[in-house]
Amino acid sequence: MKHVICIAIMVTLLSFTLRKEGYVVTEFGAVGDGKTLNTEAIQKAIDQANKNGGGKVIIPEGEFLSGSIILKSNVELHLEEGAVLLGTTDPHAYITLKRWKAFVMADGQTNIAITGKGTIDGQGREVALNVDSLYYIGELGPKHYNLRRKRPNEYVRPQNIEIVSCKNVLVNGITVKDAASWVQTYEHCENVVIDGIKVDSDAYWNNDGMDIDNCKNVRITNCFVNSADDGICLKSGSSEGWNDSIYIANCTVRSSASAIKFGTASAGGFKNVKIENIKVYDTFRSAIALESVDGGILENVEVDGVEAVNTGNAIFIRLGHRNSEGEVGELRNVSIKNVHVQVPFGRPDKDYDLRGPDLPFFHNPFPSSITGIPGHYVENVKLENITIIHPGRGNNGLAIIPLGRLHDVPEKESSYPEFSMFGELPAWGFYVRHVKGISMKNVTVKAVSADYRPAFVLDDVQQVTLSSIQIEEKGNKKQVILKDVQHSEMDEQVKKTARYL
Repeated sequence: MKHVICIAIMVTLLSFTLRKEGYVVTEFGAVGDGKTLNTEAIQKAIDQANKNGGGKVIIPEGEFLSGSIILKSNVELHLEEGAVLLGTTDPHAYITLKRWKAFVMADGQTNIAITGKGTIDGQGREVALNVDSLYYIGELGPKHYNLRRKRPNEYVRPQNIEIVSCKNVLVNGITVKDAASWVQTYEHCENVVIDGIKVDSDAYWNNDGMDIDNCKNVRITNCFVNSADDGICLKSGSSEGWNDSIYIANCTVRSSASAIKFGTASAGGFKNVKIENIKVYDTFRSAIALESVDGGILENVEVDGVEAVNTGNAIFIRLGHRNSEGEVGELRNVSIKNVHVQVPFGRPDKDYDLRGPDLPFFHNPFPSSITGIPGHYVENVKLENITIIHPGRGNNGLAIIPLGRLHDVPEKESSYPEFSMFGELPAWGFYVRHVKGISMKNVTVKAVSADYRPAFVLDDVQQVTLSSIQIEEKGNKKQVILKDVQHSEMDEQVKKTARYL
């Protein structure tokens, strides 16, 4: 990953925005009283700036109510301090430009930016509930509504930002809050810089903090994300592309799903990704979730430096096969180091207004897991300098999996990938299955209270290296269980606690 390229992109974007003429939206008839609908006035300012070769469209202090606005090439939308671009609660004011409905949107543009110290507020819950009402009066058809979940599908609820097939995109400094669907999506874009923004959106369901879908050369830095779904999420919804050369650093995430996630959509894949210096807290699911389940290739991923507290799971790596008619993907060359995670006994997101869905069964705390499927291995995973503090308190009255019946753990090849997907697991620290090439060095797992299960279970694993493994738990001697393990190297300390089945 060549960070210098991304820095050059940012400099280029800043230079084009700073040297162009300014267009204040009030000069085009916009009124910042929070009541007047300003869609037309704001769009006029954008269109004029674009027509004149580019410029800065300025939202001054005030609340500027609007429906969908469309960014165009060489235009910077700049929100001054105290400025609020306020989404109208009328769902009919939002349009679909190419993909889904959205508030601020662009398609096929070059050199666009959203900057400043102001706020884009989608008023998401109010909008979503109004969309919900459209179903009950017959205006929204049943194919657009999830009756089981009692809410409209994501694509008929507006996102706050959607940028599609654009080059040279800068989003800097702003606050983005309360979307009705995903907060912001960047799909099939090149040269994207997202820096120093705040995402505060737990207004409604599916509030992913930011989604990067099949983009190239993306830099996400110095961001704060509070979201009612995945925090920073890489997706690959189409096999006609993949995410390539992505850098994510110096971000803080609070999520009612997973903090840093690849997937679930993974048709094309994820290549050459560097993630470092991430802080995670009060997060319901995984601190790190790397998933390839739709036939894509996930490779060359480096994670260095994650501090997570009150987070439901540390590391989840999954190669699956959701489409039984398609090809199985590949997951290889993953390095995760310098990670410290504290897993609580109860719900990490108990104080969220919208919490992640409860499981339909009682269960013990789940371990980290790295799993492929029969005949298709996760390959070449390196874990180094990892500390995971678990709550312990494993209860052997809850669907115990005896070590002699590890085959009873379901494969779930086509299931939705999630750290709880297998149900009860036979380990409390790490569960590893169908993996070829795994190295664990300086890995510490600590159970605060006793757990009846072993700390590590490795099943159908080849080329294993275990060194400097520290296990802290009272009264449990069956700590490392190995079944169908080939070509293993263990230091003397690990050998003392290892048992072959």
